[in-house]
Amino acid sequence: MSTTDRLAQLSEAGVSVWLDDLSRERLNTGNLAELIRDKHVVGVTTNPTIFAGALSAGAAYDEQVAELAGRGADVDAAVRELTTTDVRNAADLFREVYRDTGGVDGRVSIEVDPRLAKETDRTVAEAQDLWKTVDRPNVLIKIPATEQGLPAITRTLAEGISVNVTLIFSTDRYRAVIEAFFAGLEQAKANGHDLSGIHSVASFFVSRVDSEVDKRLAEIGSGEAKAMLGEAAIANAQLAYATYLEMFATDRWKALAEHGANPQRPLWASTGVKSPEYSDTRYVDRLVVAGTVNTMPEQTLEAAADHAEITGDTVTGTEERARAVFDRLEVIGVNVADVFRVLENEGVQKFEKSWTELLDTVSGQLDKARS
Repeated sequence: MSTTDRLAQLSEAGVSVWLDDLSRERLNTGNLAELIRDKHVVGVTTNPTIFAGALSAGAAYDEQVAELAGRGADVDAAVRELTTTDVRNAADLFREVYRDTGGVDGRVSIEVDPRLAKETDRTVAEAQDLWKTVDRPNVLIKIPATEQGLPAITRTLAEGISVNVTLIFSTDRYRAVIEAFFAGLEQAKANGHDLSGIHSVASFFVSRVDSEVDKRLAEIGSGEAKAMLGEAAIANAQLAYATYLEMFATDRWKALAEHGANPQRPLWASTGVKSPEYSDTRYVDRLVVAGTVNTMPEQTLEAAADHAEITGDTVTGTEERARAVFDRLEVIGVNVADVFRVLENEGVQKFEKSWTELLDTVSGQLDKARS
């Protein structure tokens, strides 16, 4: 089977293939255009870590950095312009996909400053500014699903802005995200917005769950604990999908759908495998279900193209077994609620660290351009 066939199978199963990466080099060399043409890629996600890596590598940004330095831009303004330029150009590249899918795909995500993850008002202001700055209908503004992020999600959607909710780890928080989504659409309708033009995805992180749970199971060290290695992440995603089905069967959602609202699709994020013990396509093969998105780093995308085993829906009807996995983890001694708290806090901290690295990199580039 060819690489095109494997990714075509995934797409035909109803999974939108998105790339979890963006850089000026990808855009300038035509690499992203090739992935759209040859690898069924229909969207892109970015985050502070991705941009920190992109800005620190190569010379693709030098010309724009020199122009920014020449007009006296400070580091925050420079980072904003550099990153939004990439997102705008990628959005233009996906415009045909966006049109052909009725706005469902052809999406490019950009995240609010991660230092604002615990500040609702500033997150809303940042989201509105990013939306206006990029100025493309197929952009998604990423807002983390922290407690303070939930009302920001509602208020941003209420302004007619499409949102990618990121850093979701637990089904409890996911349920709150969907409630925030419903409330945002209800307010958007009251504000006179056309609900059919608002889109959203909910990014449910996968591999990091296995990394944290497996670490705790290894510390417990019993035979029972070892038997549960690698079970948590897939089960957690399966429970998330069951939550999605439940919430989007309610009368509250049906009332919104009658006014043209689009469902908030589950998006499987953090799908790059962290442990060499596991198949490098496990978070692709085992999370196949229609109406979802899988955003993959390029290494995972290439692995899926080469040897993914797409056998149809692997998620629907798995709720009972998935619940049993988490019941067993609790019995063994894994504090699941603490796992999710740790993962959310670490997620915010990692993106803050990457943002600081990004600022430092660009600051150095501006200084060099001015010298």
